[in-house]
Amino acid sequence: MNILVTNDDGVLAPGLALLAEACAAVGTVTVVAPDREQSGTSHSLTLHRPLRPTRRPDGAWQIDGTPTDCVMLALQALMPEGPDFVFSGVNHGPNMGEDVLYSGTVSAAMEAVMLGVPGIGISFAGHQPETMASYRSLLVQLVRRITSVEFPRNTLLNVNLPRVPADEVQGIRVTRLGSRYFSNSLTRMKDPWGREIFWIGGGTITWTGGDDADHEAVAAGFISITPLQMDLTDYSLIETVRGWSLEA
Repeated sequence: MNILVTNDDGVLAPGLALLAEACAAVGTVTVVAPDREQSGTSHSLTLHRPLRPTRRPDGAWQIDGTPTDCVMLALQALMPEGPDFVFSGVNHGPNMGEDVLYSGTVSAAMEAVMLGVPGIGISFAGHQPETMASYRSLLVQLVRRITSVEFPRNTLLNVNLPRVPADEVQGIRVTRLGSRYFSNSLTRMKDPWGREIFWIGGGTITWTGGDDADHEAVAAGFISITPLQMDLTDYSLIETVRGWSLEA
């Protein structure tokens, strides 16, 4: 079994090494990852300059582009036999609710699905590398279980690990996306020349959603697994919008 491992935290991120190690217990791993931090790049492609893949001494490929670039290059140029699965992560920080629309981690898994390969995004809800490292054995079990099932077409999994050590995990819950609202996430500042600038990030997060939402499961110490689909069509509104007489 061939497994592609990528991420959006960069090729030197501890979470990438952890995931590659876990996947290596199940199959042959190829690592193709950005050469630097690419969080929040979503599903962007590098279109206005060429990409230069570089082979590292450890055998991994580093790409001067986005996570989506990495998956595209891996599948279409760097892996002649192609992967059976694409695992993206382990992201340093959670990807729940609307985060999946911004996340480079999840977008790499989405790109895999678009190219016909099952994609799995994995994130850690905390920021302590030593706590994340405790998940190695659990990740091996999870990767082995995921790769043993047949994925429906155009479906990917979004996995979030709670911020507790692995031996304190309460179990696994299959969840739906919750919803979060950011407040005070735009900071107005001055540059050294007195010009006004703005910094996006931080702020206060308010979560909403029922007991079956991803953020509820993670807060309770469970691993959250949310199946996602590529089709964003709201079928329940098709007839309503047709009733607006917008069609020619």
